[in-house]
Formats: sequence, structure tokens, C-alpha cells
Amino acid sequence: MEKVAVVVQDGAEPFGLGAMCEVWAEPYHPEDDNPVFDFVVATPRPGRVRGASGYDLHVDHDLTAAADADLVCVTPKRDYLAPSPEVVELVRAAHDRGAHVFAHCTAAFVLGEAGLLDGRRCTTHWRHVEELRERHPEALVDPDVLYVQDGSIVTGAGSAAGLDAALHLMRQQFGARTAAAAARRMVVPPHRDGGQAQFIARAVPDCDAETLGPLLTWMNENLAEDLSVDTLARRSHLSSRTFARRFREETGTTPHAWVTRQRLQGAEELLELTDHSVDWIAAEVGFGNAAALRHHFTRARGVSPQQYRRTFAGVRSA
Repeated sequence: MEKVAVVVQDGAEPFGLGAMCEVWAEPYHPEDDNPVFDFVVATPRPGRVRGASGYDLHVDHDLTAAADADLVCVTPKRDYLAPSPEVVELVRAAHDRGAHVFAHCTAAFVLGEAGLLDGRRCTTHWRHVEELRERHPEALVDPDVLYVQDGSIVTGAGSAAGLDAALHLMRQQFGARTAAAAARRMVVPPHRDGGQAQFIARAVPDCDAETLGPLLTWMNENLAEDLSVDTLARRSHLSSRTFARRFREETGTTPHAWVTRQRLQGAEELLELTDHSVDWIAAEVGFGNAAALRHHFTRARGVSPQQYRRTFAGVRSA
């Protein structure tokens, strides 16, 4: 992935554009050794592009500037049900030539108009999930996730979930260490657990919403320990049933899923940064043996630990 094009239309939402710039338009930082992309912002008609928040944009490039991009990002706009036909055609052509296509928030409707969501898992902002289903009944809309990748098509939920989706792509293309460095620069977590449902359920958290914070920190620092529900419940002085319920309320996921995700992230970093055997890494992050690590890693990442190491081995020397 060398060239990234971000597409804006009249009524452009500023956060969507800003989020993509934060991830893909950064100059080189020696302390991070971050990748630098050929980055361009394009629009159907260059010049003044109306904004959605009291100020407009000036964009120099038309859509031909995005015609050879490895990643085409479509940002949301105020009137999301009326996408530019030129943009619809651009994303269809980008997909046909094998580029990645990423739609942030309600920009998923652009992909729907292009026919790219038929038979694919996808998401959008929770307020517009039912509308996306109604307009594109062949799309497999998941209302509970922060982002979805189905093949080369990526869709993200509202606002900050665009950063989650972009960091996912960064992690996939350049490894966990590079994505973590980008997240650290933006002062956001490299991976958020849970999905939209945890934010929809209660806009204002209950008074005990952060009670498990210290435990989560301890769990992440002790991945090789017994982290079963019964053990964690005893450590929290709760019954197993109460602990499991509270864990889901506060994190949006189950203890098992949370622990597995942290162990996978730990394994990624060790595969990148060390020459230790897969058996050693499996024990270090709590999977116990190489077979268990291979099972979970391949299921979650689509490649084996050895394949992942070969892909990102160069990161160790950075």
C-alpha cells in the first residue's frame, strides 16, 4: 500500500476527513519509522467543496487523482443518500482493479449504490443501520461492530470508529508495531474491544462502569496466568455469574473473547520483535502450546504465526 486517496463530496463531514488525514497523511517520524504514503484528497469537481459544519474546503484534485490509489477512502457527507455518481463509479472501478475501498460512517451508502455490499458483511453508524438494510437488502449489515472487513471492502461505524478501521488496515498491512505507534501518536488505543452496542446501550455509564479497570490492567500484564472466569471472579470478589455480566457491561465482550484478543496482540508483537519459537511465545502469552496459538491466530488473522512472522520480520530491525 503506497498511495492513499481520500474522496470528499459537497456536504463533507470534517471529522471523517480529519481522521483519514491523521492516519494516512503523516510525514516521516524517525522515532517511529512510520510508513509515508502518497496521499491525495480528491473530489468530483475541484475547487470549493461545501462543508457540513460552517466552513468549506478547497480541493485541487479531481477523481482522476484517485484512479490509481491502492486505498480509496470515502468520507461521509451530510446528504448521504445522494452520493455523486462519479464517486460511485470510482469505488466500483477501484474494487474491480483490486484496490482496498474503505467507507467511513454513512459513506457505506456509496458502496451500496456501487453494488459492493451485496452478499458482504458491512456496517455503518448505528442510527442508519436499518436504513442501510432497507436500501440494500442484499447487504449483510452488522449493527454491533466498530468496523468490518470483507475481502478488500472495509466499512466503519460512526466518527471515531473510522480511526479503529484505519488502524486495523494499518495493522494488517504493516504489522501490530506500526499500528501501535500510529495509535500512540494519535493518543488512542491501538484496538478497542466491543462494538457499537456498548455505546448505544447507555450514553452515560453506570456509576460502576470503570470498576474493572484495575483488573483489566492486571490481566493484560499477566496473560500467562489462569484467566478463567472463575479465577477472575474470585479475584474480583464476585460470583462467576455476576462477574461475567459486569464484564460484558463494561467492555462490550466476554472475558474469554477479551483475553483471547489480548493474547493474540501479545503474540503479534513477540513474533515481530523476537526470534523466540512459536512454542515459547504461546506459553508467554498464555495459549499454553504452539497448537493452541496456531488455531486462534489462524482463525483470527487468516494466516499462521509463521506466515505473520515472515511478512513482518523486517519490523524487528526498525
